[in-house]
Amino acid sequence: MGKPDKMNKNIKDTNEEVKDIQDTSAEEVKEGSAESMSAITSDMANEATDNDLISGDNAPMVLAENLVKIYKTSELEVLALQGLDLRVERGELTAIIGNSGSGKSTFLNMLGGLDEPSAGKLFVDGKNLFKLTNKEKVLYKRDTVGFVWQNNGRNLLPFMNAMENIMTPMHLTSDKNKKERALELLDLVGMSHRKYSRMNQLSGGEQQRIAIAIALANRPKLLLADEPTGSVDRKTADYIFDLFKRLNTEYHQTIIIVTHDVELSKKVARVVAIRDGKISSERILKEHYSNLGNGEINWMEEETQDEFSIVDRAGRIQIPRNMLDSLELKGNKIKVTIEDKTIMLQNPEEKI
Repeated sequence: MGKPDKMNKNIKDTNEEVKDIQDTSAEEVKEGSAESMSAITSDMANEATDNDLISGDNAPMVLAENLVKIYKTSELEVLALQGLDLRVERGELTAIIGNSGSGKSTFLNMLGGLDEPSAGKLFVDGKNLFKLTNKEKVLYKRDTVGFVWQNNGRNLLPFMNAMENIMTPMHLTSDKNKKERALELLDLVGMSHRKYSRMNQLSGGEQQRIAIAIALANRPKLLLADEPTGSVDRKTADYIFDLFKRLNTEYHQTIIIVTHDVELSKKVARVVAIRDGKISSERILKEHYSNLGNGEINWMEEETQDEFSIVDRAGRIQIPRNMLDSLELKGNKIKVTIEDKTIMLQNPEEKI
C-alpha cells in the first residue's frame, strides 16, 4: 500500500503545480493586454540569445543591442530601458550620464550581474548575460566585474582594517599572494600609510579609495563605478578621477562610470547620455584637452567635448532638450529640411 499512496501523493502534487501555473498564467493575462511589453519582447529575447559567446580580437568588452528592461508589478509595467544600444571597447574609459529615472543605474546593475535584462542582447567580455547559470553568475561577479558604490557601506566592512577589507574578496579565489596583492593595491590608491586603519578612522575620500582597491582585488576585466565622487569634496573627486584615468592609461583597465558630476564628465574621453531608456547622444573629448590636468583649465567653463546625436536602427534621433526648447514649439511637430547635406530643424509656425 505504501507505493500507491506515494504515487497518489506525487500525482496530487503535480496537479497542484499545474493548477498554480494555470492560475499564474491567467492572472498575467488579466493584468496585461495584447500590447503588453512583456509579450512583445518575449520573441526578441529568444532571438537575441542565439549565441553564447562573442569572441575574437575585435570583440568589445560590452555589447548591448536593443536592450529592454521591464519592471512589472500587479498594477503596472515600467519600461526602464527601451532598446538601448551601446558598444564599449576593451581598455576604454566611458562615463554614463542622465537624469534620475533615465535608466543608467538599471543598465549598470545589468552589467554587474545584479539585474537581468528582459530582452535584447547583452555581452560582457564575450559572455552572454542572458544565458548564465546561477553558478556562472557567481563566477562572473567574482572574476569579470568589480563594483564601486557611492554608498561606502556597500563596499566596506567596518570591523576590518583597510588591508583586511581588500583581502576579503581574494578569499573567494585561489590567489596565494593575497597580502602582496593587497599591499600593491594600497600603494596604487595612495593608502599604504593607512593599511591598518579601520573604516571609522578614515575620511570619506579615503574610504572611497579603499573601495576602489577592493573592486580591483580580483583583477576584474570591467570596473563599474556608480557615482564614485558623489559623496566627496572637489579635491577628493579630482584625485579619484585621476586614479581612474591612471588605471585606464597605465593598466588598460576598462572602466564605466555613472555620474551626475558635470566637471568629472567633461574630463572623460567618451560620455554617453541616456534619456528615456536609450542612448540619446555621445560627447567626445576634444584632442586639445586630453592631456590637461585639473589645475590647467576651468573645466566647468570650457566646452571640452563635441556632442553627437545617436541615430537608432529606425533612423530616429533624440534632439537635445536645450535645442528643442530654443525652438519654442507649441506642439509635437517640427519641420525637417535638408540643404547641402545639412539637416535643418524649424518651428513649423515660423516663416523663413
